[in-house]
Amino acid sequence: MIYITNFLKSQSSPGKPKQQKETLPKESDDEFLSSLPKEKGWRTPSLFLFQGFWCQPKEIRSIISTQKHFIAQDSDLILATIPKSGTTWLKALMFAIVNRNKFSVQHNNNHIQHPLLTHNPHELVPFLEYKLYADSNSLPDLTMLPSPRLVATHVPFGALPDSSKTSRCKIVYICRNPFDTFVSIWHYLGKIRPESLGPLPLEEAFDLYCRGIIGFGPYWDHMLGYWKESIEKPNKVLFLKYEDMKVDACNQLKKLGEFLGFPFTEEEEKGGIIEDISSLCSFKNMKELEVNKKGKGAISDYENKDLFRKGETGDWVNYLTPSMFERLSNVMEEKLGGSGLTFTLC
Repeated sequence: MIYITNFLKSQSSPGKPKQQKETLPKESDDEFLSSLPKEKGWRTPSLFLFQGFWCQPKEIRSIISTQKHFIAQDSDLILATIPKSGTTWLKALMFAIVNRNKFSVQHNNNHIQHPLLTHNPHELVPFLEYKLYADSNSLPDLTMLPSPRLVATHVPFGALPDSSKTSRCKIVYICRNPFDTFVSIWHYLGKIRPESLGPLPLEEAFDLYCRGIIGFGPYWDHMLGYWKESIEKPNKVLFLKYEDMKVDACNQLKKLGEFLGFPFTEEEEKGGIIEDISSLCSFKNMKELEVNKKGKGAISDYENKDLFRKGETGDWVNYLTPSMFERLSNVMEEKLGGSGLTFTLC
């Protein structure tokens, strides 16, 4: 019924021979890692500055493998985000929009259970670096992925495989205001941080964040990279904001469908399919699904429920002090000022 699930199972099957064996790239060995700038990690002992952004050793190896081997097709649809900025939500929305003729979201016409009811969105739209190329000693067989291929990444625009930039594939980027993003990522990483590292106090995490030391950050460089590309190449990169999606989901979904090459027809709009997709993929609905309440392994071996906390805007006011607000506001003004990229704080 669902090719992507079969594909992922085939890649993780113990009896499946490796597609290709290769030694780890020279750039990712321990000697190279020791030459990189290093800072305290959020869920690992250290983060390393690689290609201008911060990441973990295992991520460096998989990113190198992705850059070396992933060949984008013109029909590919790539979702790019910085962590905890709406990734899970947008994966669900993109999957539902692209596959609405295969899997109806309207129950009265649906004789096949929608995959989003039984699978976490991260299973259906796999990460390049966390899933497909996570094993740097072998390569995935991407021929089983249905077209258009839906994949995701957390890497900045400059670190995407070259073919992602030169092909006619499309890139959708979503970002969230940095205040809520910080609070969300601090909560999430606190849940999956090994006990051996001890807790990461809010104040310490905030200092790292304001200095740009966060996975795939600095966050301002990450956002600006895709922001500039969306302005220069609007047919190539669609830039969305989490807050806009929350306020006006239907119009944002219409824009998303048009960009992806799967526009909604007038008949579909009148039939309420946009509202149905929005409802299916809503935070409330996704959080209550059995696969997301009790499932595990959509991302690494972590609990799926940890991916769903509040999904609200403005929660940062419950955590940041006035001095924290002032500091992060100053950082945003310094790094984003003049770019045209602004956020409405709820």
